[in-house]
Amino acid sequence: MKLLKYIGMDVHKATTVIAVLDSAGKVLAEAIIETKGSTIVDFLKSQRGTLHVAFEEGTQASWLYDLIQPQVASVVVCNPRKIVRQGNKADKLDAKLLAELLRTGALKPVYHGEKSTRAVKELALSYISVVADGTRIKNRLKSLFRGRGIECSGTAVYSPDERNNWLARLDSPAVCARAARLWQELDLVEHLSEEAEKDLVAEARKHADTRILRSVPGIGPIRAAVILGVAATPHRFRTKRQFWGYCGLAVVTATSAEYELLNGRVCRSKKRPLVRGLNNNYNRALKGVFKSAAKTVAAGEWKSRFEAMVADGTTESLARLTLARKIASITLALWKKGERYDPKKVKSSHAA
Repeated sequence: MKLLKYIGMDVHKATTVIAVLDSAGKVLAEAIIETKGSTIVDFLKSQRGTLHVAFEEGTQASWLYDLIQPQVASVVVCNPRKIVRQGNKADKLDAKLLAELLRTGALKPVYHGEKSTRAVKELALSYISVVADGTRIKNRLKSLFRGRGIECSGTAVYSPDERNNWLARLDSPAVCARAARLWQELDLVEHLSEEAEKDLVAEARKHADTRILRSVPGIGPIRAAVILGVAATPHRFRTKRQFWGYCGLAVVTATSAEYELLNGRVCRSKKRPLVRGLNNNYNRALKGVFKSAAKTVAAGEWKSRFEAMVADGTTESLARLTLARKIASITLALWKKGERYDPKKVKSSHAA
């Protein structure tokens, strides 16, 4: 019978602290090595038996996963927020804790894999970050004018043709210089955004799944590429409710005293759970994709459905949320089946 070893790795920029436990929880080895690919692989090759490795999600997680996965039986990249620490904190203690939690099956894994879509993922992250930078610059630009009592709603303040008019409304040369630099920065970022968008769409077109995603109402080439790059595969989500949670579309409820005694029998109480809003731990890129897709279909393909919900007393924001959940459900179902969207097969009922 092969010896089972559980290895916890506390990874830092320069060094990695490692703890090795056996199946009984006994410490077999400890090491402090350089955070370098060849050094880490050499250490793993020196360990006999069946190896199971765990480390926390972080900047180096993807690189480490690809490096270690061929060398061991299993790799778990865990969510550090789900780890409860008590008492003192130190690198060796953290490594031992990871190994122990791995041994007892108490770690919450973070998905890593699908090398086939790794290029799409990198380009999607590049596009998302550049767009976010552009949004920050626009917010700074508008705050500059609003801070001086100048109305700047809409997008006219970003237009190159009207910038001289906006500069004339400012009260000092220093403020004008600040605004001019923000406009220059915005122009550069928008140029980078166009390049990032072009590269992302071109790479995503190499994958057949993109055509399935683009067939869903409200999902265009860019949104489909972001979904493919971020989610990678639909099979990591067992049901639509898991996908809703990942996309930030899951409703959080709270209840207490769920059961009561009636004539000596335990029965479920009729008290309804309290709705606490949407889940807080989610992927912001995917939430933005499905919320923007809901706005698109609410003004287009599903306009009648949206107006019917509003006419029934549903607020517009909640109606758009319902459409976003519906789009997410359809996306996951079609992606798993490998089928394109067919409006005749869609049920008329809304997502619960």
